Amino acid sequence: MQQVEPHSQPRPAEAPPRTASGDPPLSRSPLRRALFRLRRNRLAMLGFWTLVLLYGSAVFADFLAPYHYASSARKKAYHPPMITWLRVSDGSGLRWPYLTNSTYEFDVNQRKVYRSTPGATYPIGFFVKGDSYRLLGLFETRVHLFGLRGLEAVDPDDPNRPMLFLLGADNFGRDVLSRLLYGGRISLSVGLIGVAITFVLGMLVGGASGYFGGRVDIAIQRLCEMLMLIPGFYLLLSLRAAIPANWSSFQTYVAIIAILSFIGWAGLARTIRGLVLSIASMDYVASARAMGVPDRLVIVRHVLPNTLSYAIVSATMSIPGYILGESGLSLLGLGIQDPEASWGNMLALSMDIAQIKFHPWILIPGALIFVTVMAFNYLGDGLRDAFDPRGVQGK
Repeated sequence: MQQVEPHSQPRPAEAPPRTASGDPPLSRSPLRRALFRLRRNRLAMLGFWTLVLLYGSAVFADFLAPYHYASSARKKAYHPPMITWLRVSDGSGLRWPYLTNSTYEFDVNQRKVYRSTPGATYPIGFFVKGDSYRLLGLFETRVHLFGLRGLEAVDPDDPNRPMLFLLGADNFGRDVLSRLLYGGRISLSVGLIGVAITFVLGMLVGGASGYFGGRVDIAIQRLCEMLMLIPGFYLLLSLRAAIPANWSSFQTYVAIIAILSFIGWAGLARTIRGLVLSIASMDYVASARAMGVPDRLVIVRHVLPNTLSYAIVSATMSIPGYILGESGLSLLGLGIQDPEASWGNMLALSMDIAQIKFHPWILIPGALIFVTVMAFNYLGDGLRDAFDPRGVQGK
């Protein structure tokens, strides 16, 4: 009689062994291995989450900012930050941060000094009503994350009205924090949109140049060399000078993106062309061409996807250049104009050394530009190491 073996429980699947460097096994897709290496890079992840915070605050700037970027108290120009002015209790039972209104006077050195004035107190609360706006451009509301309460009887056009200046005020008495949040929309989006246009142009033009070769390659490369020979910033200034001075801020914004994209695509196209020259000689590309696949499909489906790893890293590293380009134009008064806010035109106040000495908070936009550029550089370095197939396999 045949003996039946007892039913055995299935053994749990063991995790595949890792390589000596701690990488995931080679059986995983290249993309998953690259993402694994990227997550292990602390500086790259620090840059990534910093950018998430910056772009998230720019998207929800209407809600996060206590005021509209143009709201002002004209008699409170260069009001210092109010962090040290906040009180938790006034001795009468008020147990919430509040402030009182302030006015300025001149000291013995004829410097403007702001002092609290006795009178009504204004508690600082969350989800308060303020300037009207459209949240994400969809529906109108007046609710802001934080602000002052008890302003129902205050005239919004009063040049000395109480305002909360956590990071100080500019030369028109406008809240610097609110303008930083709104300005991030322009300064940060210029980089993303400009690089997106450059990415498409560089990939298509460089791919066509390397794939077809011959006269097409010669013509495209001579055009790229002509653009790369011209100093970028001077070309930027020349093209900006051709824009009519009476254009609106939105038209100027679109024009700046177009100018930056026109200047930046040539370098990417030359590099993509070199990659395509080697990829076009592969057997699978020759097989696709022998089967009668149209050239445009061969380029889009078989050639360009193999250059994406480099293109993504190059695009990430190029975004800071677009942000600095817009900031430089706005700093010189050739970009976004008041009352619209961008980090560049906010930084224009710092061109006066005396203002930096007495009102150092006007340098905060420059600090944000520095943080953004460093975050993109850290993320770009991490992406380059993660997508490098020779980077860590032998370690």
